[in-house]
Amino acid sequence: MGKQIWKPGNMLYPLPAVMVSTADQKGNDNIITIAWTGTVCTNPAMLYISVRPERYSYHMLRESGEFAVNLTTKELARATDWCGVRSGKDFDKWKETGLTRGRAQKLEFAPVIKESPVNLECKVCEVKELGSHHMFLAEVAAVQVDENYMKDNGKFELNDSGVIAYSHGKYFSLGKDLGKFGWSVKK
Repeated sequence: MGKQIWKPGNMLYPLPAVMVSTADQKGNDNIITIAWTGTVCTNPAMLYISVRPERYSYHMLRESGEFAVNLTTKELARATDWCGVRSGKDFDKWKETGLTRGRAQKLEFAPVIKESPVNLECKVCEVKELGSHHMFLAEVAAVQVDENYMKDNGKFELNDSGVIAYSHGKYFSLGKDLGKFGWSVKK
């Protein structure tokens, strides 16, 4: 089997499909769907999102310096897609999707999405202007988790929530469990 050589491009899939909620300092807020996001560091807890400067939410991110990454589920898939293809300039995404604004614990402006199983409250540390997208490097200030996924032993079962991923233009629910971290060397 041969391989074709393509021009440089991003083929790093799958990625988390998340909804990012943000607001400006006047109280205007929005939801933007992001797949270009990921973990940067454990201690301190840091992540990034990459956003095109022409997006409606961009000025809010720059102005307030904060946002919430809201993990998405099968039940939130339609809202996730809708928030990714419609602009906050033209629509109130909260109203149109039926999503509920929640109060962030450590952020001054940005709300969280109550229906999300996990909300990561983030404060921007640095913006790297990289070309088509600008990367917002942020420290996680707080994490909210849905108590419906807490077990009696205090363990949070995120995988029971039905989180989704984005791969090459499509959304996917996560599938079969292939093994726990370290299973390949466990005796």
